[in-house]
Order: sequence, then structure tokens, then C-alpha cells
Amino acid sequence: MLDLQKIDGRWTLFLDRDGVINEEKEQSYVFHYGEFAFYEGGLKALQLLAGIFPRIVVVTNQRGVGKGLMTAGDLADIHAQMIAAAAAAGGRIDAVYYCDSLSNDHPHRKPNPGMALAARQDLPDIDFTRSIMVGNNLSDMEFGRNAGMYTVFLSTTSPAPALPHPDIDLVFKSLYDFAKALQLR
Repeated sequence: MLDLQKIDGRWTLFLDRDGVINEEKEQSYVFHYGEFAFYEGGLKALQLLAGIFPRIVVVTNQRGVGKGLMTAGDLADIHAQMIAAAAAAGGRIDAVYYCDSLSNDHPHRKPNPGMALAARQDLPDIDFTRSIMVGNNLSDMEFGRNAGMYTVFLSTTSPAPALPHPDIDLVFKSLYDFAKALQLR
């Protein structure tokens, strides 16, 4: 079980994107930054979290690229503007990893841990036993568990599963609520 009191400067935060940082587009994809909308309190959450975690990593499945509905360049632009907006608000996102594969068996497609392993290769200070995965889907929780992380489920787009749940340590309504809880510890 995740004890928020134990989180210190050795921890890494992994975040899903759609439904965590920004509003998820129902039954579709965010195709360009004009469609990207931070959740209310999202930028403030990133600011608060940047003061707690030395590494903040976004891991996101992006089948829209694999389906040819948008380009890798479109996605890179969305991520560059998301990172810039977070920085302008005093927050930080250190790296973004995405999987555009259409195959559920691809090692980087959540719930498989490939994006976490790639992040640790690029950022060797990552210790999965001192990492938290925050997401709004069970596949995010399974991804975290598959990499050996703690997990936080956000009920932004669907109700949280009944607790206790083997793949979920904590539940919050939003990323901002999670960040506030960390501030209060």
C-alpha cells in the first residue's frame, strides 16, 4: 500500500495523459493542441508535483498515430506545447513516451511495461519501487504493477473500481486532488 508520508526526493511520478492531465476526447483522439484542454487545476497540480518529484514522466498510448489519423509530428507538437504550458505555470514534465502501435502485444503498449523500461534507460535514477503511476484506466494500473510501481487511480472519466483492488493503491477524483493530498502530508 502506498504511504504518501514516505515520498521524498528519490521518487518518480509517471502520468498518463488523456483523462489525467487533459480532458479525454470521448471515443476519439486529441488531434492537435487546439483540442488539448488541461483539466481545471491541472496546471496547478503540475506545479505542486514539480516541487515534490525530481522526475515527472508522461506515458501515453496514442493509437491515433498508428491509425494514420494524425502524424507523429502532430503528436510531438501537442506534447511540446503541453510541456511549455506546464513550465509557464511553474510545473514540469521531464519526458514523454508514447506508443502508437495498434497491437496490444507491443511491449510499449500499456499495460505492458515497455515505456517504463525506456524511461529508466534514459533516466537511470528511476527506481520502480519508488515510483507512482497515475492513470484513469485499469490498463494504467496494470502498467504500473507490471513495472513494479505503486498506483493511483483517478476517477475523472469512470468510477473507481471497488477497493481493495489488487492493481490500485489509492483513488483520487483528479490530479489536482492527488497533488493537494501530497502537499498536506
